[in-house]
Amino acid sequence: MNQMTLLRHGETEWSRDGRHTGLTDLPLTAKGEDQARALAPLIAGRTFGLALVSPARRARDTARLAGIENPETEPDLWEWDYGGYEGVTTATIRESHPGWYLWRDGVVPGDSGHPGESAEQVGARADRVIARAGEVEGDVVVVAHGHYLRVLCARWLGLPPRDGRLFRLDTGTYSRLGFEHGERVVLAWNAPV
Repeated sequence: MNQMTLLRHGETEWSRDGRHTGLTDLPLTAKGEDQARALAPLIAGRTFGLALVSPARRARDTARLAGIENPETEPDLWEWDYGGYEGVTTATIRESHPGWYLWRDGVVPGDSGHPGESAEQVGARADRVIARAGEVEGDVVVVAHGHYLRVLCARWLGLPPRDGRLFRLDTGTYSRLGFEHGERVVLAWNAPV
């Protein structure tokens, strides 16, 4: 692989409102659709040896609107499973858990006892995607989610999954990972379109 282009999906109602959106399959807002279309010039004319997209509708629609043809749906690209914090804002969580921070404190089980994922579990999924991308001739494009892509960047750089906290990532943005002198680097990050 030469480079890995990362696209974070466009805005959804929950991302706009700061609600943790893991496995809930929400559509893009009108603004999110515009953000996805704005990514198209960055993709136009490029050839990718592999195009991967999260199974989530918001990611698949972003890929389509950005002009990525025939991406392969990759289950390892699902967003972090937030367990009992799915659909809840950080401010609301902090009402009962003052000072809570996802990257340090993790998630709690939902009503069904579903535990959600740890940063390390998300990191293991990211490691599998990185390994798969490494087997490809040419460039790779990945369309996925904010927290997931932050973990993927940390793992690309050899950092622990929790260090994804260092890489803010907004909706509808473009990032690139690659190499300098044979070493893994960030070539562009959180670039607005």
